[in-house]
Amino acid sequence: MALKATIFKAELQISDMDRNYYAAHSLTIARHPSETDERMMLRLLAFALSADEQLSFTRGISSDDEPDLWQQSLSGEIEHWIELGQPDEKRIRKACGRAHRVTLHPYSGSSADIWWSQNSDRLQRFDNLEVIAFPAEAGPALAPMTRRNMQLQCNIQDGEAWLSDGEIDVTVRPEAWKAV
Repeated sequence: MALKATIFKAELQISDMDRNYYAAHSLTIARHPSETDERMMLRLLAFALSADEQLSFTRGISSDDEPDLWQQSLSGEIEHWIELGQPDEKRIRKACGRAHRVTLHPYSGSSADIWWSQNSDRLQRFDNLEVIAFPAEAGPALAPMTRRNMQLQCNIQDGEAWLSDGEIDVTVRPEAWKAV
C-alpha cells in the first residue's frame, strides 16, 4: 500500500520590500512521504521569494512533469517554473522551453556547489533561467518551524529573507549564481 502525502496548512504573511509585494497567503502544502521537513520549508521559502497571487504548489516530487511551484497565466501558459534541488540539464532544458521564466534553488551545501561547478557553463545559454542558491544552513534552521498548521511572517529586504513563527526567527540570504 502506497503512503499518502501529509497535508500542511500555512498562513503566510509576506512583506517583500525588494519587489513592493505585500500579501497574506493561505497555503495548503502536500508533503510527499519521501520529502523532509527541511525541503518542505525551503519550498515555502521559495514561494515567499517569488510570491504572486497565481503562484501555486504542484505535485512536486511525485510528478516528473511539474516543478515544485509554478505560476500559470489564466490561459494555462507557464509563466514561472520554480524547482528545488539539482536537476539534470535535460530537465532544465525542458523547463526553459515550457516556461517564460525558470528559477532553480539548489540547497544542499557542498553538493550544490559541486553541481554548479559541473553545470554552470552549460546553463549560461538559457536566457530565461536564474539560479538562486539557499545556504546549507537554511533548511536545518527552518525545519523546527514545521507544524501541521503554521502561522508565518516573512520579510524580505535587500535580498535577505527573515522568517518567523513567533517563537523561532530565521534569516536566510540566498545567493544569486545566475541572474535572468
